[in-house]
Order: sequence, then structure tokens, then C-alpha cells
Amino acid sequence: MHSSATFLIEFGAIILGLGLLGRLAGRLQFSPIPLYLLAGLAFGEGGLLPLGASEEFVAIGAEIGVILLLLMLGLEYTASDLVSNLKTQYPAGLVDMTLNALPGAALALLLGWGPVAAVVLAGVTWISSSGVIAKVLGDLGRLGNRETPVILSILVLEDLAMAVYLPIITALLAGVSIAAGSVTLGIALGVAGLVLFVAVRYGRVISRFVSSDDPEKLLLVVLGLTLLVAGLAQQLQVSAAVGAFLVGIALSGEVAEGAHNLLAPLRDLFAAVFFVFFGLHTDPQSIPPVILPALALAVVTALTKIATGYWAARRAGISPKGRWRAGGTLVARGEFSIVIAGLAVTAGIEPDLGPLATAYVLVLVVLGPLTARYTEPLALRLTALRTASADITPARSVTPAAETLEPVEDSGVER
Repeated sequence: MHSSATFLIEFGAIILGLGLLGRLAGRLQFSPIPLYLLAGLAFGEGGLLPLGASEEFVAIGAEIGVILLLLMLGLEYTASDLVSNLKTQYPAGLVDMTLNALPGAALALLLGWGPVAAVVLAGVTWISSSGVIAKVLGDLGRLGNRETPVILSILVLEDLAMAVYLPIITALLAGVSIAAGSVTLGIALGVAGLVLFVAVRYGRVISRFVSSDDPEKLLLVVLGLTLLVAGLAQQLQVSAAVGAFLVGIALSGEVAEGAHNLLAPLRDLFAAVFFVFFGLHTDPQSIPPVILPALALAVVTALTKIATGYWAARRAGISPKGRWRAGGTLVARGEFSIVIAGLAVTAGIEPDLGPLATAYVLVLVVLGPLTARYTEPLALRLTALRTASADITPARSVTPAAETLEPVEDSGVER
């Protein structure tokens, strides 16, 4: 039996290490997620210094981290925003799902992992990282750009799709029958629909009930309500994370803003613990055998995300510069991919799925901020070179129609 002193030393060392890694990532203008995953690999199975006393507490903290991540994401949107996005942007959501889920499913089937693993890996490659993308948009000063609402709409549609996808995955991993799975999905959709209805109709009432001028009371009520709803959702075979997301949607106005400010430090703490926890359950020696498939999958799905963003921005009437920026910004994968893979790892359906997902997320969480920054200038440069080479042709006559091409904007920022 480990003493409480050992637990405090281990957990304190973890938190201190995460703080130092976060500071390093900030100086490098880099997402800390890959560093957190690497820390988990170092202290997990087969790592440099496996944990003992604090592992159970880290597991509980990781679950709270997922709940807080989704709660904070829900606080960013109102119920009416979500309904509006569903009505106007659903074609972009369908294109996003088709282009980005199929590569993951195809690779799982090619590796002989079976249909359940194919559905899991499809989700891993489908969902972009809302947390990383939000940070990148802020760092690059693009929150006011014309393409940003398109990006956010796609992220919202992905998060809503999780309300359907996660119960399906839970049922498949549990090995339940089609009938039982249908009941689970029906309950999930019913609960999600009920919460959305209550949020649209009675969101102001809920916000007034939760509201408090005392930050301590507001924090306790919001956090307690979120954990309670998340637990009830899990009892009803709905993802606890989805329950937390819907609580965030139900809160609006000053309550949402106040809760966001109070809960942000807690989210950052427990989210970091979550990424470490995933790394803890991945043996570093299991990653090298899957690194080549992970790299290939990362390259393919980076291109499909760029195509998704470009198509969605073009459909919204955004100019070429904004289209390329939208596509490059959507590349990063992160928290949801790890959540989905973590469910599969816990169920034990395929030993290599966890290591492949870890390597895949590591690659794209590093590549994502780079594609967000450089996709637009690189695409425009290649376009200019291609145009210049086409112009260097003998005896080519210039017609008035050739002079009516869309002009290239001087500014890289669209307001």
C-alpha cells in the first residue's frame, strides 16, 4: 500500500512537470498537447518511471478533464446558434464526415482490424481539435476574419455529431445487440433533443437559476450541475462528455461568460491530466511499428481537411485566401480523437489502435498550427508559379477575357 506522502510526491511532480511543459510550449508558440502525451508515455507502461500511488487519482482527473473540455466548448455557443448552424451548414458537415472519416475506416480494414475498429478509427480521423483550433485562431489574430464563422460552424457540427456517434461507439465496444444498440442510440438522441429543447425554450430561466454575483457560489453550482448531468447521462448510456456539452449550451449571457472565466483554469489542469492519462496507457515500444501507417494517415487526412475547409468557405462566398486559411486551420486533431481512441483502448478491441491514435494525434497536433499559418501563402505561391509558367508560351495573345480574373487581395486578413 502506497502512503499518502508517496501519492502527494507523485501527483505534485506530475502537475509541476505539466506546468513546465506548458510554459515551454508557450515560449515556442506551440500546442502543449503533444508534450503532455509524451509525458504520459514517459511515466506509463514501459516508460522511464512508471507511476504507482497516483494512477487511480489520475484516471478520475482524466474523466473530469473530458467533462470540463466539453462543458467549456458548449459555453461558447448558444442553443439558437446551434440550431441555425444545423440548418445552414449541414452540407459542409456531411462533406467533412465523408472526406475525413473514410480514410480512417479504410486503413483499419486494410490492417485487418475489423468493422468495430474501423468505426472507431473513422471517428479519430474525422473530428478536428476545437481546443487547438481556437487557440490557433486567437494566436494568429483571425477571430474576426470572414472565414472564421465557417470554421466554427464545422466544429459545432462535429461536436453535435458526437452526440450520435459516441453512443454508437459505446454500444459497439460493449458488444451489445443491434436492438440494444438501437435503444441506446434512441435514448441518447432523445436526451440530447430534450436538453436542446430545454436550452432553446428555457435557457434564460436556467441561467437565472445558476446566476450568482458571488464567484464561489457560481463555480460550485455550475461545476456541480455539470458533474451531476454528466453522471446521469452516463447512467442513461449517453456519453458523460455529451451531457456536459449540452449543459454548456443551456447556459448563456453573463452566466456563461462568468462560468467560462472561473472554470478555465480547472479545465486546463484536468485536460492536461487527461492527455497524460492517455499516454500512461500506451507503451512507447508499441508506437514504432505503427508510425508509418500513422504518418500516411496524417498526410491523407490533412489534405482532406484542407479540401473540406476550402469547399465550405467557397460555398459561403469567401475569397481564395480565406478558403485556404479555413482549410489549413481545420487540420489539427486532438482531444476528441484521444477520447474516442481511449474508449477503444479501455474496451481492448485492438492493441495497436491506441498507439496508432497517439502517433497520429502527435503528428497532426504539431502539423496543425503550421498548416494554419502557411497553407494560404504556400497555395498562393504555387498558384502564381503555375500562372507564370502558363503565361510563358510562344505567340500567346492576350484577350480582354484574360484580364478579368479575380484580383488577389493585398491584405492577409479579412474582416
